[in-house]
Amino acid sequence: MRYIRPVSSSPTPADRSTRHSVLTTTQRTADLINALADDHADPTDVAAVLRAYGETDVDLSPREVTEMRASAALLREVFAADDPDTAAAALNRLLHAHTGPLRLSSHDGTTPWHPHLDRADDAPWAEWFLASSCLALTVLLWDRQRPPGGTCASPSCENVYVTQGSGPPGRYCSRRCATRERVAAHRRARAEREAP
Repeated sequence: MRYIRPVSSSPTPADRSTRHSVLTTTQRTADLINALADDHADPTDVAAVLRAYGETDVDLSPREVTEMRASAALLREVFAADDPDTAAAALNRLLHAHTGPLRLSSHDGTTPWHPHLDRADDAPWAEWFLASSCLALTVLLWDRQRPPGGTCASPSCENVYVTQGSGPPGRYCSRRCATRERVAAHRRARAEREAP
């Protein structure tokens, strides 16, 4: 079973809204893309991200991580898009080339009904990751009419992030990167003022 942990026969509305939310799935996508950015991503680290989002029975092989890295590279293009048209074009290419028909699954009654675009409930990790991410990113772009996230503006960081809220999109993946860049800009400005 992929990305949904078994629930009791009557999950609470909070369980359904958070575990199956588009934002949760999109955040999981960003976290996996970031975890898979390293050429030598550790299967244990990638599995830890999956477990943090409710996956069970996660035992990834190096080959599966390599395949997931390929999926992450394709998804990164959506986060790198500067406008909704570019993000939509990237998603349309991915949906056409890498996903199956939309279907609903309850994983044999162990979860609430939810949409899938992968071939089967036991699809390989890379296929599941790409298909479920495309679905969430598509819905988020549709809902907000803007790219679902971005790539950190810090030159020393390559992380992607999910755009939160309805305000102007951020430029950094975290407050830490934003602060580091603000301090660096302040120091450069001070050095220029103090230069003869």
